[in-house]
Amino acid sequence: MRPRSAEDPSALFIGRNGRPISLKGASNVVRRLLRRLGIKPATGRVGPRPYDLRHAFAVHRLTAWYHEGVDIHARLPWLSAYMGHVDVLGTETYLHATPELLQLASDRFASRFERGEPAS
Repeated sequence: MRPRSAEDPSALFIGRNGRPISLKGASNVVRRLLRRLGIKPATGRVGPRPYDLRHAFAVHRLTAWYHEGVDIHARLPWLSAYMGHVDVLGTETYLHATPELLQLASDRFASRFERGEPAS
């Protein structure tokens, strides 16, 4: 397998040298940015982490699908694949209940219940 470079469309993050940035390198860049913005303390392991972006993405995608009225169960494998997981169990870690998400799920359930549809 040849190394990915700026000319390779499969590379997502490219460094100044034209080569892909490693996971550790990308995490370090995000961590430094969070510290520079004052969102994360200058030292220590407290405050937001780079992986929190994955959590936020997963929850926002799920919330958007609820707003769009799509079948959530059918779309969860899409989210898993996008996030690089082999199944939904790996993605489950990133899904958190937010007040908005809980309200959307509750509203959808109530609507189906009133129409006599199965909850599926």
